[in-house]
Amino acid sequence: MKLHHGATSALALATALMASQAGAIGLDRSNQDITAIFEEGNVLELSFGKVFPDISGEDIRPEGSPLPNGDYDDVGDDFLNASTSVKMDFGNGFSGAVIIDQPFGADISYEGSPATTMLGGTMANLDSHAITAIGRYKFNENFSVHAGVRRETLEADIMLSGLAYGALNGYSVALDESSANGFLVGAAYEIPEIALRAALTYNSAVEHEFDTVESLPVALQAGFSLPAQVASTTTVETPESWNLDLQSGVAQDTLVFANIRYAAYEDTLVSPRIFSTATGGASLTNIDDNYQMQVGVGRKLSDMFAVQAAIGFEAEGDERISPLDPTNGKRWVSLGGAYTMETVTISGGIRYTMLGDANPETTNPFTGLPEDRAEFDDNSAVAIGMSVAYRF
Repeated sequence: MKLHHGATSALALATALMASQAGAIGLDRSNQDITAIFEEGNVLELSFGKVFPDISGEDIRPEGSPLPNGDYDDVGDDFLNASTSVKMDFGNGFSGAVIIDQPFGADISYEGSPATTMLGGTMANLDSHAITAIGRYKFNENFSVHAGVRRETLEADIMLSGLAYGALNGYSVALDESSANGFLVGAAYEIPEIALRAALTYNSAVEHEFDTVESLPVALQAGFSLPAQVASTTTVETPESWNLDLQSGVAQDTLVFANIRYAAYEDTLVSPRIFSTATGGASLTNIDDNYQMQVGVGRKLSDMFAVQAAIGFEAEGDERISPLDPTNGKRWVSLGGAYTMETVTISGGIRYTMLGDANPETTNPFTGLPEDRAEFDDNSAVAIGMSVAYRF
């Protein structure tokens, strides 16, 4: 039942590609995937993906409001994600890998006038990249451990705009580029004869210190006797997480797989100094701890060609939905294929994601209570991607 390494690696590659390229938990973009460390031999991989969200909604107006509902089209901007890795065997059970990816991101913008719509002009942009160095030691053909360090860099710009924000309408904040270090540790159990592997990896939280500039609307300046801009430092933690990667051969040239990720986002709070003072310590983000799961099957059709299909979901959250992420839960299906030519494997695929309905909330400035401000339903995203792996 053992699969040829070209088939198993190609299937895993297509799986990882599709697992990472459409909106995942919270701000996740790459799922911090480290499965490159389990490749056989020396491998260089390059992956690219483009995501096309289709997210639209409309205002929920207070009862008796004379203003018409604002419509929001294309709230989620298209984005590109790329990663690269190199994995090498060193002998005597030791191997290592270096992975460069874009672990987190956000690309949200609402059209419309902030003077007549509830959320018009609101936007969030988060860019990131990370370099992860991993070492692995195999005690025998069944048991191994892996660990590594991660250097993570982030920067972000956020604007709160629209009638829903009251005195914060027009507030913006720039979080300048910050780099910080984290770690990962994990273990794996394998039975090579049937291509079975169970690998669990813990990714630490990473604490960033951002040089911050808050730009304040006139109402906030007057209320707190402040200038138009205030500089400070903001501390933000990216979430700790756990990844469980499973696979097993079930028949000749057939592989089943599953990926489960849990990310602890409730401690990822973005609360710059003036925003925190004005809101009583609130965060610009409201993201639940959550998990996602994907299961699928891969099939080697020939020595050169393999295909895979997978389905997955992210659970709905229980807490408030932020206008900066107007979805709640996800369901998806993906199809992929891989073509191997001696030392080169080219793989790619497509993923369709159904985004869960959501009613983004902000605090009512008169009552101090959360209130639904818009409704988003029947939204989706399409992701396409490809990857090239070279064995040397």
